[in-house]
Amino acid sequence: MKYIVLLGDGMSDEPLKELGDRTPLMAARTENLDYMARRGRLGLARTVPKGLPPGSDVANLSVFGYDPRSCYTGRSPLEAASMGVELGPDDVAFRVNLVNLQPARGTLIMNDYSAGHISTEEGRELIEALQRDMGDDEFHFYPGVGYRHLMVWRNGKHALTATPPHDISGQGILDHLPKGEGADRLIYLMNTSQMILNNHPQYRRRLEADKVPANSIWLWGHGKAPRMEPFRDRFGLTGAVISAVDLVRGIGVCAGLDVIRVEGATGYIDTNYEGKVTAALEALETRDYVYLHVEAPDEAAHSGNLEHKLQAIEDFDARVVGPIMEGMKKFGEYRILCTPDHPTPLRIKTHTDDPVPFILYGGEGEERGGVRGYDEESARNAGLFLDEGFRLMEMMLGR
Repeated sequence: MKYIVLLGDGMSDEPLKELGDRTPLMAARTENLDYMARRGRLGLARTVPKGLPPGSDVANLSVFGYDPRSCYTGRSPLEAASMGVELGPDDVAFRVNLVNLQPARGTLIMNDYSAGHISTEEGRELIEALQRDMGDDEFHFYPGVGYRHLMVWRNGKHALTATPPHDISGQGILDHLPKGEGADRLIYLMNTSQMILNNHPQYRRRLEADKVPANSIWLWGHGKAPRMEPFRDRFGLTGAVISAVDLVRGIGVCAGLDVIRVEGATGYIDTNYEGKVTAALEALETRDYVYLHVEAPDEAAHSGNLEHKLQAIEDFDARVVGPIMEGMKKFGEYRILCTPDHPTPLRIKTHTDDPVPFILYGGEGEERGGVRGYDEESARNAGLFLDEGFRLMEMMLGR
């Protein structure tokens, strides 16, 4: 038996007036997802336990089959694991976003949480400059992917709060700066980064190219190193993870799964869908399980871009789901779990903890009447609800 998870990050949403009170999943062309929904098991799952933040870290841990209530320590430690950065017991990892801040309404606002979806090469250039000018024995900056990077605070403070920058798009930042013990150190680093980035040659190059420049860092998502039971011990399966983002790769590393990097995987609508599909099917030749993650719908929703979210969903259906459905046939017996990790409504440009629609498909079964297709309303009407989303993995394995 072969198993694959197809994760469309942030696909689920709310009804929108511009779509005739339909959600993007209802409005998008998704013939492959609809086919599976009519022939598989369709339902809703709560991937974010009550009381935990509705982040991709918590939600993806659930879909991997881990209860976040027992193993979640923060987002950045997972990203550190993906990047091969070892954390000591007293070290605290932070996500570093390269962002663009702009003056407006008498304050500074979060103009772009991704600095115009800066490229990985440009991001590395800036993080290396920050490490030269700001790094020391206490603070160390590590380059990641695109606008997503890492800082480790050796023997750092942990009892503080920090806001994800995509939660405050278009809002003033002053009420959302880090708070708690050690927050003054973080704010100092963020302020110092602005002087470095505004004077870096890349700043003018991006302005002249009519691109949004990075003019600050934003620190958030902190935590200490997690401890997770190996996936093979937990489920008795060998497996691999395919993703463009360090967070999901990091979960794979912590779970002892193989991480497969695909050239051209960007985390946005220009990602290499075909390369991911090929890598997934090749990985299943020698492994039992693959977790294939696509970030594009979430990124489009964080940007408030309806056109891009619809395109991301349709590309996910046509360029990932369809080819995977066809490619899995060669393995004989198989299971496909397709789900978002969490909703990312375009209206608010950030995550919610609402349950998500999932499909469990095994290539068998006649079409069931009464199921319109794959969307939030159809899943709700199906009557299958998992209050503990981490049990999706158990359901997939028939346990």
